[in-house]
Amino acid sequence: MKSHLAAALTGLSLALSAALIAHAQAPASAAPAAAPAVQPVVLRAAHLFDGRSGRVTSPGLVVVQGDRIIGVGASAPLPANARVIDLGEATLLPGFIDAHTHIASDHDDDWAQGFYENMLRFPVEQSFHAARNARLTLDAGFTTVREVGAPDFVDVALRNAINGGLVEGPRMLVAGHAIGSTGGHCDASPFPPDRVKPVGTLEGVCNGAEQCRVAVREQMKYGADLIKICASGGVLSEADPVDVPQLTPDELKAIIGEAHTWGRKVAAHSHGDLAAKQAVEAGVDSIEHGSFLTSSTLQLMKQKGTYLVPTRMTQVWVVAKADSYPPKIGAKARAAGEAHTKMFKEALRIGVPIALGTDAAVYPHGMNAQEFGDMVDLGMSPSTALLTSSQGSAKLLGVDGETGTLEVGKFADVVAVPGDVLQNIRATEKPVLVMKQGKVVRGGE
Repeated sequence: MKSHLAAALTGLSLALSAALIAHAQAPASAAPAAAPAVQPVVLRAAHLFDGRSGRVTSPGLVVVQGDRIIGVGASAPLPANARVIDLGEATLLPGFIDAHTHIASDHDDDWAQGFYENMLRFPVEQSFHAARNARLTLDAGFTTVREVGAPDFVDVALRNAINGGLVEGPRMLVAGHAIGSTGGHCDASPFPPDRVKPVGTLEGVCNGAEQCRVAVREQMKYGADLIKICASGGVLSEADPVDVPQLTPDELKAIIGEAHTWGRKVAAHSHGDLAAKQAVEAGVDSIEHGSFLTSSTLQLMKQKGTYLVPTRMTQVWVVAKADSYPPKIGAKARAAGEAHTKMFKEALRIGVPIALGTDAAVYPHGMNAQEFGDMVDLGMSPSTALLTSSQGSAKLLGVDGETGTLEVGKFADVVAVPGDVLQNIRATEKPVLVMKQGKVVRGGE
């Protein structure tokens, strides 16, 4: 028996040796062919806003190889075999960045109808809605977004699907569930508890510092790139006053400290002044909305480098639609909208760092660029408004080393809009070309 086994093993060894020798002697032509080189792309236009200088230069030229920019400006060398896309009387800009979206959720003009439809959908079904919203956002020129709260980790799934090439959408940084206290803006609506089970830390609802640490860790465990908190009440929630603090200083310190330890930034929803001040003192990275912020809190934000994400267009939207909301919500919308106008002008005067964010889903997805014009309507210059995306949002999200400006070595995230954008900021709402990481996703025919 042993001799037969030894003979078999010897035969197998000889066969393997012969196969290895044959492979080593195979001609070089048997090696797999190299992948063909990606054709360079040249984008031409009458104007260029690089996102750093704050100026428009003419003519505009961006040279792209693969997913990166390899040349910018009229003197950039042109590859001989490049595909040239001539956009005529247009402005080339960095792909827009929205620091406050809810792509994983839907907008509905009928607030109550939309609320209950969303409640009744399975997460898998909602993922298809989210993919549609992502494509609308990308087509609007937004190549990077921050998703600041979504149910059922739909935002994590959408980010992964986009990164895996399964669906088209902007690059996403996601928060998982927003974190807040029982009964607050980040909690579920006050359904009868015997019919709808109250949510807990996995869904972002926590009370006390230790529970709040758990909630942060759970969001990160399941894929959150950042942490979103509800420091004060909200407009589009029925049970809570809009300006009341909803997290204690100890809870804020626990959340922010834990997130920062893990290298995650923290965004704080806060209409109320005291809630925002406490969050800033605890080290939060940005205040979202900020309707009732006072001069002293805005001064503190400037001192600490805390960003304001004003979501101005949402204020405009909810005030215009206030009569269509339930009475409690309509009243909060009017109060917050009036205060927000004064706050924004004061923030401009003080020089608080501002990052563009829109609160997409409060309004229909794909309208995000209205934010530029709405900020200009309150006294911001067109150039500064554009810089709230290319400088403000890019730095707040921590992606300014990769995108946000048209510079050699960065991702080829490019938008083209009609005419001279500094002469007509509303042109940002009508992009004629969108390129994300070197791929043209809109226009360019």
